[in-house]
Amino acid sequence: MSRLVQIAILPRQQEDLEFILELALEKEKLRKENISDWRIRKRSIDARRKPIKINLQVEMWLKGEKREIIPPFIPQNVSSSKEIAIIGAGPAGLYAALRAIEAGLKPIVFERGKDVRERRRDLAAINKDQIVNPESNYCFGEGGAGTYSDGKLYTRSKKRGNVLKALEWFVHFGADEDILVDAHPHIGTNKLPKIITAMREAIIENGGEVHFNSKLTDLKLKDNTIEAIQINAEKWFEFENVILATGHSARDIFYLLHAKNIKIEAKPFAIGVRVEHQQELIDYIQYHGEVDNPYLPPASYALVEQVDGLGVYSFCMCPGGIIAPCATEQEEVVTNGWSPSKRNNPYANSGIVVSVEPKDLPNYKEGDPFVCLDFQKFVEQRCWEAGGKTQKVPAQRMIDFVEGKVSEDFPKTSYQPGIVSADLNEVLPPMISKRLKKAFVAFGKKMKGYYTNQAVLHAPESRTSSPVSIPRDSETLEHIEIKGLYPCGEGAGYAGGIISAAIDGINCVDAIVLKNALGYKL
Repeated sequence: MSRLVQIAILPRQQEDLEFILELALEKEKLRKENISDWRIRKRSIDARRKPIKINLQVEMWLKGEKREIIPPFIPQNVSSSKEIAIIGAGPAGLYAALRAIEAGLKPIVFERGKDVRERRRDLAAINKDQIVNPESNYCFGEGGAGTYSDGKLYTRSKKRGNVLKALEWFVHFGADEDILVDAHPHIGTNKLPKIITAMREAIIENGGEVHFNSKLTDLKLKDNTIEAIQINAEKWFEFENVILATGHSARDIFYLLHAKNIKIEAKPFAIGVRVEHQQELIDYIQYHGEVDNPYLPPASYALVEQVDGLGVYSFCMCPGGIIAPCATEQEEVVTNGWSPSKRNNPYANSGIVVSVEPKDLPNYKEGDPFVCLDFQKFVEQRCWEAGGKTQKVPAQRMIDFVEGKVSEDFPKTSYQPGIVSADLNEVLPPMISKRLKKAFVAFGKKMKGYYTNQAVLHAPESRTSSPVSIPRDSETLEHIEIKGLYPCGEGAGYAGGIISAAIDGINCVDAIVLKNALGYKL
């Protein structure tokens, strides 16, 4: 069995592998000849105080022990195998398809949007021409929202499944091995399309199918059991098992399920703004003034504050990043953030959002599954109007927002469609704006320099998670009323990021495999 040892080094020492090994051996009172192999297993930055350190977990195998290397992905040809339908080619859908191939099932993936290459044209149209394609945008298309929100792979969902397996699959399909080591792994929007393409090619090569421009428009049920699905309001396909991995922005799916009397529920979510600072300022704050150290990456931050009974927190923080327009309909605006793999843009952005329960909302009605969704739509449409009914967003400097002053000018922003000066106190609902104002002041006390008028708020940040959940049985993972229907991933309310969604896709396939093994009618 291998040994794990914790050591701390200076940032400039992290590339000196000989020094790292010697330090680990010394701590374990071993010599180099006592071990057969070693590796860095985990790496994280400790910037809580000076000097800044890199914490490493080093794994060593003693002489006579062998480091076992198991292939992360073991496919089989499933051309003639039992078919399952997977709706959506985001991380949940793609990982479900890959797991199906491992398990001997034939995945048939239906994706409403386009492949990653074709998607780029529609993203360019949003940024440059402010035209939103409701079927192909930052949220819809191959790879889902994660493809163009930079591939942050950190998750706290350790109990949901095998995080290492999910990360190893990314490496198998082209990601850098650093994601297996870093405490907060990240791929980068510039690298993700190639990886997603490799996953799709593996699905097809091993007998699965992937269909683009193929939108789920209806379901056929008999005795509360899935019988068939309709694609593009035209063709019907018979399936006994359907994994519904449609993402947090597929509102039409929620409306479809409700129309078919399939139970859905309102779900807590969060809404706020996306804040942009200069990355150099965040580096200065987080690294205690040490901004020119070439061995330190662009700094990130995580903030949380309880304000008047509700949590306000940072979400999807993007060092060296860009703010992107993520609307899925023409008459709305939505922001999100992403970073390239090097995180080398001059800006740092993060969602700062207020967590809300359905009962907290002014439009709350008991039993209404759309109470959160309606509130989300209201905010997005109101911001669209305040931005001039384009993909420009209403914006305000941070201190101006807190003091209720309309900003007269702005520093340069990374948001390509552009911004419009507005008083966000008048645009955002009071329950959101009042808490954001208190939170920004509190965050400024936690991070000296964060509370500054050089920071610009872009509204809204509204797609943090699905505002609707699709309830499922905790053991079978089927919908609580409909056999053969597997609500999956972020859109169903069972994930909160790329890795947790990917794991949920694997879990849903495993549930189908178990059901098949037990031999009862699907």
